[in-house]
Amino acid sequence: MKFASSLLVLLTFLSNASFAVEDTSHADLFEKDRFPSATACGECHPKHYKEWSVSQHAYAQMSPVFNAFHGTILKFSRSTNGDFCIRCHTPVGMNLEEDIFMSNIDRHPTSREGVTCIACHRLSQPYGKLSGRLAIAEGPVTEPIFGPSGEPAELERAISKAGLVVDNEKAGRKIHGEVARSDQMSTSGFCGTCHDVNLVNGFRLEEAFSEFKNSPANAEGITCQDCHMGKEPGKVLAAKDDPDFYHKNYDFGPAAKVGSLKTEPRKLTNHMFVGPDYSVLPPSLFPLDLRAIKEEKDKDDVRARGMATIREWLQFDWKAGWGSDEFEDEVDYDFEFPERWESVDDRYDAREIIQDNLVLLKEIEQERLKLLRNGYLLGDISVDNVSRKGIEFVVDVKNGTNGHNVPTGFDAERLVWLYVKVVDADGKVLKESGDLDPNGDVRDLHSAYVHNREMPLDKELFSLQSKFLVRNIVGGEREQVLAINYSVSPLVFLRPSRNPTILQGRPNGARKHKLGIEPLGVRTAKYKVSSEQLAGATYPIKAIVELKAAMVPVNLIDAIKDVGFDYELSPRDIAEVLVHGHIDEEGEVVIWNEDSDDPADNQVAGHQIVWQREVELVQAP
Repeated sequence: MKFASSLLVLLTFLSNASFAVEDTSHADLFEKDRFPSATACGECHPKHYKEWSVSQHAYAQMSPVFNAFHGTILKFSRSTNGDFCIRCHTPVGMNLEEDIFMSNIDRHPTSREGVTCIACHRLSQPYGKLSGRLAIAEGPVTEPIFGPSGEPAELERAISKAGLVVDNEKAGRKIHGEVARSDQMSTSGFCGTCHDVNLVNGFRLEEAFSEFKNSPANAEGITCQDCHMGKEPGKVLAAKDDPDFYHKNYDFGPAAKVGSLKTEPRKLTNHMFVGPDYSVLPPSLFPLDLRAIKEEKDKDDVRARGMATIREWLQFDWKAGWGSDEFEDEVDYDFEFPERWESVDDRYDAREIIQDNLVLLKEIEQERLKLLRNGYLLGDISVDNVSRKGIEFVVDVKNGTNGHNVPTGFDAERLVWLYVKVVDADGKVLKESGDLDPNGDVRDLHSAYVHNREMPLDKELFSLQSKFLVRNIVGGEREQVLAINYSVSPLVFLRPSRNPTILQGRPNGARKHKLGIEPLGVRTAKYKVSSEQLAGATYPIKAIVELKAAMVPVNLIDAIKDVGFDYELSPRDIAEVLVHGHIDEEGEVVIWNEDSDDPADNQVAGHQIVWQREVELVQAP
């Protein structure tokens, strides 16, 4: 499918965004100097770059799911939503006044890096909750950067001893000549700039920062950074009043490395920013390896950074084993490779990049597992009643963090649920809840199979996914996958609310039914095995309870597929990765295996295992 061709025509007419800069050497140099790439930072800060390269911040704009989601919202709002979604995902792109909807392949390289280094370290002014409307200080890499301390001693030592260049007109390895103090950077308010999202009509789309401000963690003096940039994602490893808090909670080491010179050890914040999402892109494109992507304009320049353009990487069949001994030793001499990959040496070099990226993806996969385990706890499973009518039992699910709800952020697309299977002594399945339809969706109102009445609604489904509710023309509400009334409303334009939203606590036309769990809170799921389901069963009866998590539901892909997906990916390509993300090779999905503490025992490539428990409900009838 050609990427969103019909929508791009519409947006070309409606959008006020400007188009690409003239393709001249002078213009290219000017744009490069205005907003330096993270690759310029990675040379001296390899640890920070490696962590960031696989992070959700680096993936923010690269994500084809986000890009299609954003495009669909523009389509349904006739583009009146403007840059509201994308300005958080590519603040550089919006500072450059790029088109609000286009292929990432054609974006400025720093724009494509999403929440890149300068998105945080080039903010010269403190900001409040602006939903990502940020003015990034422009200039070449030699311009000042901003940090939490602003201490210049180590920077000056590195410049003097390593022969670094702070004048953009001189030859040599260039570096920022000054570091300025940003008092806001080490506060939670710095994160709240983007992590509270309020639409112009008053709709509260994401409330992570608001939840935090009212949390026990905030009352204790814990910051977002303490929990999400420390040694373990989603967990503070010491009390804030512990005199050795920073050494217990954060790594320490050199912040920069230039040749053999390392700066003096200091507190290091982790820039991996582990979250519930994972990449659906080929490992040649993400993580953002310094060696991988070459820009189209540099395609024939052997001195330019990067091995191949995105379009060339998309031709590299990494799944077939190109560049591995197993493949290259067996491939026929007359096998036709794309022109860029005709050289076996190039294929081996490309395979090395891919292998390194796969290792890094595995690392963040295991860190994501830690995050989920810290956020979600499976509590008591107890039998409430056993009678002639059947068996009634309950399952407690707890929020393991005191900092915000779980899920948080874009919680209407965070699918966390319980899978419950009741079996008899012979293994016969007596009932299921939380099982998936053939598309990989739970059986709620958004399941295409439930909608078409091909499968029954899962009336006992326990899900923490919040739901968007929109007002109908004649009253009442209905659930939607997207936060914009595309079902029945003739008002297709997004506009500010005409009435004070504080009167109702929400906009007139839409609201969100939040189903998450408050900090340290508990929610209880109730289940019943009827006498009809127990007929002929052998005893004892046991329940297998699994807490499961997915990045986004598959039905979201169905809702946004019409605008097309970037990088020549089809809806099926995306959906298969999503389904693989929460289903193992046997069709089972779990998050935690209590019988082992070793993540390797619990890991099936592509998905997280969080909790699993088996309990005996009844020994005898």
